[in-house]
Amino acid sequence: MSENTIEKEGVVKTNNFIHQIIDEELKAGKNGGRVHTRFPPEPNGYLHIGHAKSICLNFGTAQKYNGLTNLRFDDTNPSKEDTEYVESIMEDVHWLGFDWGDRLYYASDYFDQLFDFAVRLIQEGKAYVDDQDAETISAQKGTPTRPGTESPYRNRSVEENLDLFMRMKAGEFNEGDCVLRAKIDMTSPNMHMRDPIIYRIMKTPHHRTGDKWCIYPMYDFAHGQSDYWEGITHSICTLEFEVHRPLYDWFIDQLKDSDYRPRQIEFARLNLNYTVMSKRKLLELVKNNHVNGWDDPRMPTICGLRRRGYTPESIRAFAERIGVTKTDGVIDVSLLEYSIREDLNKRAQRVMGVIDPVKVVITNYPEGQVEQMEAINNPEDPAMGTRMVPFTREIYIEREDFMENPPKKFFRLSPGTEVRLRYAYFVTCTDVIKDPEGHIVEIHCTYDPASRGGNSPDGRKVKSTLHWVSATENVKAEVRLYDRLFNDEEPDGHKDIDFKEFLNPDSLKILPECYIEPFVKNVKPLDHFQFERLGYFTVDPDSTPEKPVFNRTVQLKDNWQKIKQNG
Repeated sequence: MSENTIEKEGVVKTNNFIHQIIDEELKAGKNGGRVHTRFPPEPNGYLHIGHAKSICLNFGTAQKYNGLTNLRFDDTNPSKEDTEYVESIMEDVHWLGFDWGDRLYYASDYFDQLFDFAVRLIQEGKAYVDDQDAETISAQKGTPTRPGTESPYRNRSVEENLDLFMRMKAGEFNEGDCVLRAKIDMTSPNMHMRDPIIYRIMKTPHHRTGDKWCIYPMYDFAHGQSDYWEGITHSICTLEFEVHRPLYDWFIDQLKDSDYRPRQIEFARLNLNYTVMSKRKLLELVKNNHVNGWDDPRMPTICGLRRRGYTPESIRAFAERIGVTKTDGVIDVSLLEYSIREDLNKRAQRVMGVIDPVKVVITNYPEGQVEQMEAINNPEDPAMGTRMVPFTREIYIEREDFMENPPKKFFRLSPGTEVRLRYAYFVTCTDVIKDPEGHIVEIHCTYDPASRGGNSPDGRKVKSTLHWVSATENVKAEVRLYDRLFNDEEPDGHKDIDFKEFLNPDSLKILPECYIEPFVKNVKPLDHFQFERLGYFTVDPDSTPEKPVFNRTVQLKDNWQKIKQNG
């Protein structure tokens, strides 16, 4: 079965091979039975659903084994980093339900130690300063099938390398003038072992250290050592770091002074169809105003999913369902949507809302009368009880629920037909009122007083039940219908076509005049509702008491699957 197979009774879950590895290590007594993980984001953008998988894996693994997890920011590139991103990442991790306690770290915490370690490598003849430019160094590295060429500066003396490195630190050179490289093996079949760059000059103030440094360690040089100094036992990375593992181990071999060492384990990153997961491409969407910021509900960012109405529980359940594998693949986004439907089905308050209204006048109902109809708050949770919904002579229904000249299998309201108004009465259409242009502006009906509560008084059956809202007792709201941002399964998978060509023009529709039953009068941002028959909706942070705003989180059914099946 595939990773994202949904069966009738639930969702098939895959085994977690990382937990299997840890189980074996614990049996062998490795690390004294400790399990200590870390989540190491770069503060250069907002986290997305792929990071959520990693967060759940790292924190969840530690929880499973009563271990610890550190949050450590990989802030080694000040040109792209910002405290805004740091704060958003901490908010996202907390929102997902995880906590790092007092174990908040930054790679910049170790800048002095990393510098001292680099000096030690130079003193041991294992690092050198190279004056060549980046293009030359890259060309000299060769190819996977052709050995690299040694730099002409590779055999500089220890004294010269130390002098040059200190002058790099002192700011005597310009960016790009020189770099510090580890001296490993230019003939290694692994390209990352061919004298990798470990320090470069960057004359950019750092968000934490200011102007103290003008040289910064590379990720590969900072990451493993930080793991070692923090006592990490399992450094869980995505699959693209598998080829970096020999270098990770090499640096720790030079550093370590005990039997302890962290172990890097790689897993397949999350790829979703109809989505782009590249931070660079997401930033492009934001900067070019294709979306309304990082928290746009169409974005796969955690803050965007939160604003759209996704819950932490649904995202954690999604991460559990897709499992942890060593093989790259693409997960169908419908599985993510399934997870939020399942969660909101259990917790969301039911209400009736009409988002494309047409007025219905019940001509034989008393003018000015208001009846309170009892409605179920959530059939999945009887403890949520019931509420009262006002019913009046004039109501709104969805425009699509009426047709003047319906086809044979149209069972909703039409002239002469009888339908049930949910929780209220049976009504029969008697007349249609149009404006001079022929547009329907009002539908006239009569009601059966004996059918109160939507119950048949004589056993007769109707084929349709419609939701409705009183035209006088309601809350007027703006509703934003969000859909998938792209209309292609692989928007960034086309070699000669820009991914933005596949932006879905219908990914957002704003409906300014919608009517919802009075129950939603005092809603708060991120409150969840099911609008009966329409989908799950969440109160947007833009919402005010004067102008409530609801975002559609997800439809009740996967309409995209129908579109795919119909070609």
